[in-house]
Amino acid sequence: MPPVRVTDISYVAAPAGAAALPIKLNAMEAQWVVFPPLQHLLIFGGEGDQQLPPFDAVLRSLKSSLAATLATHAPLAGRLHYLADTGDVAILCSAADDGVKFVAAECDADVRRLAGDEDHDVHTFERLVPELDTSELPHPLLAVQATRLGGGGVALGLTLHHGVADGRSLWAFVGAWAAACRGDAPPPAPPVFDRARVTMPGGDELARQVLRKYAPNLPLASLPASIEEQREDRTRFCRRTFTLDAQHVQRLKARISQLGEAQQGAPLRRPPSTFVAVTALAWTCFVRCRPFPADDDVFLCFIADVRDRLDPPAGADYFGTCITICLPRLPARELRAERALAAAAAALQGAVQEMAEDPLGGWPGWEFLRIFGEVPFDRGMNVSGSPSFRVYEIADFGWGRPTRTENVGMNHDGQVALVRARDGEGVQVSVSMLQRAHLDAFKEEFLDLLG
Repeated sequence: MPPVRVTDISYVAAPAGAAALPIKLNAMEAQWVVFPPLQHLLIFGGEGDQQLPPFDAVLRSLKSSLAATLATHAPLAGRLHYLADTGDVAILCSAADDGVKFVAAECDADVRRLAGDEDHDVHTFERLVPELDTSELPHPLLAVQATRLGGGGVALGLTLHHGVADGRSLWAFVGAWAAACRGDAPPPAPPVFDRARVTMPGGDELARQVLRKYAPNLPLASLPASIEEQREDRTRFCRRTFTLDAQHVQRLKARISQLGEAQQGAPLRRPPSTFVAVTALAWTCFVRCRPFPADDDVFLCFIADVRDRLDPPAGADYFGTCITICLPRLPARELRAERALAAAAAALQGAVQEMAEDPLGGWPGWEFLRIFGEVPFDRGMNVSGSPSFRVYEIADFGWGRPTRTENVGMNHDGQVALVRARDGEGVQVSVSMLQRAHLDAFKEEFLDLLG
């Protein structure tokens, strides 16, 4: 395992005068105060004749463009605070804050291997994203790390607190940062951090109730024991990435539609979306690679962006965590049957439809941590990300698209992460499992069902 050597730690502050007013987390965000941060890795280089600038020039460009991006994303340079007098948790920015920690490092790992292997080098990936201590408030929200790799590559790792950003916000920030690094003009429209865009039932008091329930020892923000156990040694997990090209996706959709036409009971409501089709495939493989009793329910937990489904909508420019939980379930036997893909897709569509009709209908009481605690770990698959996340396209910092991107924070036995594939048409599917035998069986089922 090649070591990662830190060569410099500096801080990038928001421009003077860009500090925002206190931003109190709403209930949808407060539930993530004790949850692990988002961690993603972008790897550049190692493909064809792609040449990156010298590493010192890369560092200068990344730092200067990050400072420019923080002019419109100033809260990310602040800290998350516990307001003891009211019981709220809020983002506060002040001139005394250090800003965003920027780690420069070196690693002899070959960029071609890191970017090309189907199996993840979990030990190295973990060291290419920066640590962010979120165990006690106040604490920073964002840290980044740029690492020079063997073979002329660069790894860019990001760690961002989940209480202040979901996947859509994370990639919007990366897109704005990359545009600033490329020198695009005009720059992207600035995001909106105003929490008044999201009206929760119970308002601020509901957020305080959530905090009292899941973070009773604030300013200490300890992880729930069930999650901490899985995070103690994340390198135990085996992770593998598969890529479906556009033809794979179209054939999969067509097969699901054909199976659905012949299915009795719960027919498809409409032709499957890319998300529904690919997730139905993964869920079916997850069940088939494990010896679940036929009559046991198996669960699928996935996160839905509700910005555009609220009344009034929060807006595409809303920067925060604006998501809810969907939790379809099916008996294991239905996901082993001949029409399993159509059954899975129908269950997915039903869960999406229920969410769309009343996106906040489960609140209060529909917190992710409550659901996370009630669903049996050994009978649940967890999906994050979306094929709508065009990470490879937006994350061009001026030296070409990344050759690979991965969700490093995968620490659940049966977690799946989705993004749009590098070709811009297909879907990248990354899978995490505790036992390699299960992951090998998943791959066999995956390839078999794809035909």
